[in-house]
Amino acid sequence: MRIKPRQHLLSMWQALARHSFTDGVWSWDERGGRSSVADAERLLCLLYPATEIQTFRLDAPDTTQPDVSAALRDVGDATDIPLKLVEVLGEFMERHRRGTAPAFAGGHYFAPADPTRELTADQREIDVVDSYSMSVSLCLATLGFLKVYRGRTGRQSTLDRIERLRRDTSARLTAALVGLLRSFTVHVVDISSEEGHALARLLGRNRLSDRQVAERFQRRFTSLRAQITESIALGLSADVCDELRNENRMFECGWAWSVVRGAAEVPLEPESAHIVGAQPPGVALPVPYLHFTVVALDGIIDLLSDHTLVLGLLDPEQQKLADGIRLRWEITQQYWSAVARFEEDAWPLEDIPWRTTAEQSESEYFTLTVVSIVVHDMMRRHTTDHDLSRLVRVMERLAERGRITGGVGHDDPAIGLHSPGVTMRLLGSEALGPTMTWVMTDFSTQLLKRAVQLCSLSRNTASDERLLKLAESVLDHVWERRISQGEGVGLWDDVQAVHPGSPARARKLSWSITERVAECMVAAHVLYSQPPIRSVQLSVPAREAISEAAHLLGKEQEDHPAPGPRTPQGQWISGVEADLRRARALVDRQPGTALALALGVLARLDTLARARSTDREV
Repeated sequence: MRIKPRQHLLSMWQALARHSFTDGVWSWDERGGRSSVADAERLLCLLYPATEIQTFRLDAPDTTQPDVSAALRDVGDATDIPLKLVEVLGEFMERHRRGTAPAFAGGHYFAPADPTRELTADQREIDVVDSYSMSVSLCLATLGFLKVYRGRTGRQSTLDRIERLRRDTSARLTAALVGLLRSFTVHVVDISSEEGHALARLLGRNRLSDRQVAERFQRRFTSLRAQITESIALGLSADVCDELRNENRMFECGWAWSVVRGAAEVPLEPESAHIVGAQPPGVALPVPYLHFTVVALDGIIDLLSDHTLVLGLLDPEQQKLADGIRLRWEITQQYWSAVARFEEDAWPLEDIPWRTTAEQSESEYFTLTVVSIVVHDMMRRHTTDHDLSRLVRVMERLAERGRITGGVGHDDPAIGLHSPGVTMRLLGSEALGPTMTWVMTDFSTQLLKRAVQLCSLSRNTASDERLLKLAESVLDHVWERRISQGEGVGLWDDVQAVHPGSPARARKLSWSITERVAECMVAAHVLYSQPPIRSVQLSVPAREAISEAAHLLGKEQEDHPAPGPRTPQGQWISGVEADLRRARALVDRQPGTALALALGVLARLDTLARARSTDREV
């Protein structure tokens, strides 16, 4: 199916409003307990498109589009919708507090590694990086929404609620930024350790010895290693910096699953420190996870976007925190992009599946997460068509191996990527009770989003066509997984609709997958908002056709009397001239359109010439 972000988002919004609002009242989902991640994902399904796509705006009732109002009629009319959003967002801020401070608990998204055991209440209350990242996106969207809506209402009671929500949202944003800073880690690996052997095998692809890999690693990361060790802003311990200077050590960097054990508190101004509350002690071992690193990067992109800067959504303290996060963001992208392409002639990324260092588990999902980081890096820096083509091939192979394209065998283990998903042990969680796990089921939606984002970057028609074909195939798969009956009709995620042999789940509705689909549609909107790829091959025939058309039009006007401007003949000539002017204006940006216009002019001029020839013969 073609990617039609407007229609698909409106369909999602209609289903979400039908599920979430009863007689105009929002109903929170309490089954399984609370999760700040799930609640934030649910709200972002509405607020993210509403603040990223101009035609989906909900903050100015007098400009709300008719089809948008129709999709959200279960919420109320165009005037009711922003007021209801203020109410629901206020409830979210109140629901997820620890005392008076913002809380970022994973809740029911955490699961025990041993299904016969139960997690403790303290474990379910542990903050998680997914919540930090989602909260950054949600808080920025909320602040942008409130900034506009505040100027569209004059009721003092509404203005008071807006101001209260703005303060709560700003406090939560500050706390989320602090959490991201304290969850970043640099993990030093001894080449002689088991982890060191695993990293060396990954980078060397069994073609280089561990020593050769270590030597090339030192050369490749000399400047980045120096940047990390000399940067006071990273706040690394002296022991970690000393280890990094040892040439027998390699390293990884990124985000752990929560605040890392021993993480120093982030200094704040007294007022902010009071609002944010006590910074909890770290639980996670200082080991980066690919999944949580990608999730953090997604939220940080929203934080560092032009939209955030132009609207002035950050206060001075948040801007200082954002600068610290930017440094970590740049280091992480440089590191993983270089690791993915460690050897020019044989990328480790092309050796599917990727194997993690800490847990030494392998999966196509981990390959896709590394692809996601490389896509992030390509979005901020120029990339070559050659690199893009290689990355497209990796993604096509992932679609095949994930049984999104191609056939599915009986009891195919690849179905496990979608259901039950890929499970990660959360190292350090055992200090508070049974070992905890986190399950990732977003393989399809993440592949769709990265394909669409690469389409936005591609300036090569061949790669663009392959990416668009891949994205449409993945969308076919994702769209078939919408729930067709029962709870959450029109939302996600019914894996059995595509893979009947997958494990049955007590509850199909997943706000995680539904929110990822919304992100994909916003990415598709960005794609279609860009000018099409300029075809160099079409530029020459377009210019030649314009030149020929201009010459023939000039000859027509020279050989025959000029018709009156209000006559049919005069209007016909004006139309031809207008098309020719537009063709000239578009030839540098849209040579294909310019060629079509010029050919149209030539056809009309030839029709006139044939008519004049027939008249002379008669």
